[in-house]
Amino acid sequence: MARADVIIEAIFENLEAKRALFAKVEAAARPGAVIASNTSSLKLGDIAANFQDPSRLVGIHFFNPVPQMMLVEIVSAAGTNPELARKAAAFVRQIDKLPLPVKDSPGFLVNRVLGPYMQQAFRMLDEGIKPETLDAAMEQFGMPMGPVELADTVGLDICLAAGKALAKKSADGDEAEAPRILLDKVALGQLGKKTGSGIYAYDKGKPVKGAPGEIRADIIDALVEPYVAEAKAVLAEGIVEDADLIDAGLIFGTGFAPFRGGPLHYAASLKK
Repeated sequence: MARADVIIEAIFENLEAKRALFAKVEAAARPGAVIASNTSSLKLGDIAANFQDPSRLVGIHFFNPVPQMMLVEIVSAAGTNPELARKAAAFVRQIDKLPLPVKDSPGFLVNRVLGPYMQQAFRMLDEGIKPETLDAAMEQFGMPMGPVELADTVGLDICLAAGKALAKKSADGDEAEAPRILLDKVALGQLGKKTGSGIYAYDKGKPVKGAPGEIRADIIDALVEPYVAEAKAVLAEGIVEDADLIDAGLIFGTGFAPFRGGPLHYAASLKK
């Protein structure tokens, strides 16, 4: 670490564990080195709270599978040194990926927008809609993979933890209960592709799917609406600088149908 130009932490998502590790990293790192976290759900400011110099921490958030995913979120907390964020972006360009500057906020851009979309898919499963129908509907819309297969690929335990981390409280202060199918599958240890069974069963790493039901426009609309609404909220809160960057980030980070120009461009086109 003492000789490194860039140090990236990528351990499990536990605040105290990250803080303990970074105490060692900060003590060993040379001045001017980029010290980064690959956290996907914890706030950068919380991780940096125990630093001797909190301005040294920046987020360099990769997406799985890392070799295929081009987008990397460059996260700046309120106190992050802008020069170190610039160096982090330069490093990401040097390894031939696309850096997207984002502000420190739960879920940043990609996971924040994916969260409501995938939670909506789980709620629709609870209502009795077949997973094959939901996936076929979004593939018809232009997504490379439907939300159910995506959830199985990410891991249902991770979806549950991320859903809790990103859950918004209602006006009376209550948090929405996690979808029943998600709670049940995680309780059974059926976590998706990595365990050979999740919402789908898996054979040689491939989901075993039946025939989809009728793909209706209202199913597509019900899945796309929370995705677009959250993208609009990210823009309104200034988490990402402008609408074009949000659209590009969500095309490269989630596979949002590229020919639709990104969710904000798509939403604008519906008004014309």
